[in-house]
Amino acid sequence: MWKEENNRLIKTFKFRDFKEAFGFMTKVALVAEKMDHHPNWSNVYNSVTIELSTHDAGNVVTEKDRKLAQAIDQLTPS
Repeated sequence: MWKEENNRLIKTFKFRDFKEAFGFMTKVALVAEKMDHHPNWSNVYNSVTIELSTHDAGNVVTEKDRKLAQAIDQLTPS
């Protein structure tokens, strides 16, 4: 579940290993590029943390962030 904190949507995803985490990041990158909305993220081994905010709107959460978060969630198995 995404949490809204400090004007950002934040979620951490856990995977079996680095390869799986990096594959997820590649999928997210393709979706983000298509939406022209790029995340702030970090990766350590099997963990990917994503933070979303809209820079053009003053670094606050907008509908653009919510749509990207929803698209990202569709990339991960339930």
